Amino acid sequence: MMHALLVGRDRASAVRAGVRIEMFTVAWMAVEAALAIGAGILAHSVLLTAFGLDSVIELISGSVLLWRLTVEAREGETARVDRIEIKATRLSAVLLLLLCVYVSVTSVIGIVLGVKPAGSVVGTAVSATAIVVMPLLAWAKRGVNRRVQSAALTADIAETLTCAYLAGATLSGVLLNTLFHLWWAEYLAAFLLLFWLVRETREALEATIETP
Repeated sequence: MMHALLVGRDRASAVRAGVRIEMFTVAWMAVEAALAIGAGILAHSVLLTAFGLDSVIELISGSVLLWRLTVEAREGETARVDRIEIKATRLSAVLLLLLCVYVSVTSVIGIVLGVKPAGSVVGTAVSATAIVVMPLLAWAKRGVNRRVQSAALTADIAETLTCAYLAGATLSGVLLNTLFHLWWAEYLAAFLLLFWLVRETREALEATIETP
């Protein structure tokens, strides 16, 4: 009886910590998305814009997780929480699929038309910061999920790590373009990025199919 009570309190504490982490995630992603998309549009950069759109995906995912954890914090483990987890998984799969389509189509069009992205100091700063922040966020979420054991939070952690990998690819491409004017490096990084995105999208779709 005492053990069950302690486990319940430990889980409740983890859920409250998860709420705080997801609140930070939502705020951070809103800023990151706005800066990356704005810099991408100004620089005509497919890579930067794709990074910003991935931040939007993480923003939506974080918002859904915040909703899910808040519901559990207030009501405990209920069927409503399970339904939210299923919705989060399916939404993530659809958004990742749309991101793959965007990167593919705009990269091909950019190369065919010879659209040369301009260098972006803002894009470099945003992606460099994300390389540091995203792994720390993923680490904090994993600590929470060891006690909560949420499938939706597991998917959210994967998306946070995806954002870190995207930031690395974005930083490489934008730096090569900004410093050495190798405009094609951004498209090359976008195509390399696409391999990672396709894998993540396939896994998300498979999880959706397996979900009852």
